[in-house]
Amino acid sequence: MRLMMAAAMCAMVAGGAQAKDCGDEATQAGMNRCVAEQLKTADAALNKAYQQIVHRLADDADTTKLLRDAQRAWVDFRDKHCAFAASGVDGGSVYPFIHDSCLAGLTEARTKELDTFLHCKEGDLSCP
Repeated sequence: MRLMMAAAMCAMVAGGAQAKDCGDEATQAGMNRCVAEQLKTADAALNKAYQQIVHRLADDADTTKLLRDAQRAWVDFRDKHCAFAASGVDGGSVYPFIHDSCLAGLTEARTKELDTFLHCKEGDLSCP
């Protein structure tokens, strides 16, 4: 029952399609590999969005530092949150699936958040 609850939580955090796609794998090892690839893809998209913002802020060292500090704090939060979220299955074969699904889901959400800063409307004062 605990495993099913953890898997359901994972699906909510990571996004239904992501968990469902990897859930179609025949083995736990296959599911773990699938989610690890999704995390790798999510990390690459996050890094791309982050670098685009850094490039846009190249002439503003103070704001760039704020972004860097915020991103470092966010990564720390993400990693600790997902370690906590997957702690119920720590040591089990499903741990990588639960942990990496959480990481991928939060990373995808952060990328969307950063993307909003890349598509600010003219005059949007809430956008650096």
